[in-house]
Amino acid sequence: MKLLIAFALLAVGLTAARAAALPLHTQTLVSQGERWNLRLPEGLQLEVLSTALDSPRLMHFLPNGDLLIGSRSGNVYRLSPPYRRAQQLLRLPDYPHSVVYADGRLLIARTNGLYTAPYRLGQTQISPSSVKLLAALPKGGGHTSRSVAIGPDRRVYVALGNSGNCDDEYLGAGYPFERQRGGVLVLDESGAKARFKPFATGLRNPVGMDWHPLTGVLYASNNGPDHLGFEQPPESFARLTPGSFHGMPWFQFDGRRLQRDTCIDSEPPRPRAEVSLPVATFPARNAPMGVAFIPAGALDRRFSNHAIVALRGSWGTRPDGGARGDAATRRPPGLVMVRFEAGRASGEVVEVLGGLQRGDGSRLARPVGVAAGPDGALYFTSDSGLQGLFRLSVRAADGASAAAPR
Repeated sequence: MKLLIAFALLAVGLTAARAAALPLHTQTLVSQGERWNLRLPEGLQLEVLSTALDSPRLMHFLPNGDLLIGSRSGNVYRLSPPYRRAQQLLRLPDYPHSVVYADGRLLIARTNGLYTAPYRLGQTQISPSSVKLLAALPKGGGHTSRSVAIGPDRRVYVALGNSGNCDDEYLGAGYPFERQRGGVLVLDESGAKARFKPFATGLRNPVGMDWHPLTGVLYASNNGPDHLGFEQPPESFARLTPGSFHGMPWFQFDGRRLQRDTCIDSEPPRPRAEVSLPVATFPARNAPMGVAFIPAGALDRRFSNHAIVALRGSWGTRPDGGARGDAATRRPPGLVMVRFEAGRASGEVVEVLGGLQRGDGSRLARPVGVAAGPDGALYFTSDSGLQGLFRLSVRAADGASAAAPR
């Protein structure tokens, strides 16, 4: 109990902390004849690279500099530098949300499994017939995205969410296959047949994940439940370690302490004392998506070894969190940075991109995927509003404004 209290007090200090904001400037972007005044850190500029993408989601840069983007629409896109023209590399049913490349093959995370296809760098098309199931995943309803990433250990990691808010689902023994959801899995290819093993559990809907450049520790965004209203619980940013348990749906972190969620009456698979608390939080219902650590040398040193998180913004509205309230009360989309000190999260969260939502609730874009590019810029996708690919980079001397392509 003393250990739990110590963790809770630590979390209070971390999540309550908000760093001094980055100095910002305003950049005007014109899209479809409308002017949007965006907030960006001094010295950076935003460009809209391509709007020829249908519901793009997570992204992955290849060793040759090409960019692959999964989508909700079924397309896997390929873009070569300077990333202004997208081509359809592959089209698949069942939501190819994310795709990565490793050792001459693509790994494609779809709702019902992780798929693979042989791939040569620079290849411009893939036949759907070459795509084969590598390892199955529970499909079911709700939270149908699946995220795939390659760790610094060269192992394959896949994230998947629970079906809903209070479903009795867990990545572990005693749960049937279709109810093994809510966390991050690691692929074991040592046997005759590839299979997944639990890595971190108790995450309602982890979407983005990345490893800290200095420590090699995995961090993930996590979307909290919707049944507790508009203000609770805060969305979370979690440190994942082998076997870590993050509590959901049995326990919710309210920003100060861990609470038992009474919406589910089944016995938790692990005790309260084993729950790993978030290392940072975001406002409730903000829908954190992609995560990317900025390596030294990218953007500028203000961002080195810190995490950028894409916030897609809420569909829920005040006061009760339902969708039918005033759209102006929705949480706004944007990009934020979670600061790290000596390889550990400080809990400080600062704005990196704001102004994507107007006072009436209308939105320019909703960020989803985010990644540091080989050119040192930060790239992100938007799957709603202005759908496409954006680049945040060091600003040219005259880069005070930009126009979206038509």
